[in-house]
Amino acid sequence: MDTSHGQAKTGFAREAQAYERGRPEYAPELADWLRRELGLRPDSAALDLGAGTGKFTRLLAMVAGEAAAVEPVDEMRAQLQARLPGLLALKGAAEEIPLPDASMDVVVCAQAFHWFANEDALREIHRVLKPGGSLGLIWNVRDESCDWVARISDLLAPYEGDTPRFHSGAWRLPFETTSYFAAPALTMLPHSHVGPPERVIIDRFLSVSFIAALPDDEKRRFAEALRRLIATHPDLSGRGGVAFPYRTEAYRCARL
Repeated sequence: MDTSHGQAKTGFAREAQAYERGRPEYAPELADWLRRELGLRPDSAALDLGAGTGKFTRLLAMVAGEAAAVEPVDEMRAQLQARLPGLLALKGAAEEIPLPDASMDVVVCAQAFHWFANEDALREIHRVLKPGGSLGLIWNVRDESCDWVARISDLLAPYEGDTPRFHSGAWRLPFETTSYFAAPALTMLPHSHVGPPERVIIDRFLSVSFIAALPDDEKRRFAEALRRLIATHPDLSGRGGVAFPYRTEAYRCARL
């Protein structure tokens, strides 16, 4: 996650391993979306901006001929480099991308753009993209029509504060006030994260930035509340594996 938000940096640094364990992978159908909507080809150069531990970078590297990653949090970038040792992984921020002008065909921000949704970031992304290039924005969004997912959101809400979040919609504002990119065009895909509750629920939500940054006692109380939900909810109790429902929202933003 590429962000200058101090709480996020602290949280992501403390829980980089939980992030890698608990965050869902990305829908395989996104590979086709990258080719069809963003025009990625085997000879394309693509950047994963705010790459975190490389969850999305792995998929991007399978589609693009040349893939690179930029991530400011050292602990997150170390996880990425351990899993993709041959890939160029740079320390940097969305407002200061350490790459030359017009060096990328595509820039993708997966689970990240809400952290740096500002004019400076769009200007910098525009700079590193080639003419005719595209910016892709991707989020795995919890499906709160599922009762136990909605209850998890209720547990999170008191801790959220002013943390930048996808669901606020504030990430759209710089597209409305600048002329670097066309308006985001949405493709929606169903997705789920299948695994034991300890991974797809406990690790997943301990890796949320504002939870990860909590004092240890408060974080432990939050984890205990999640475990009570798992133990008592009829759709979760006694199950060795669960399918956490998401929808993947993928946006293409054409460079102007």
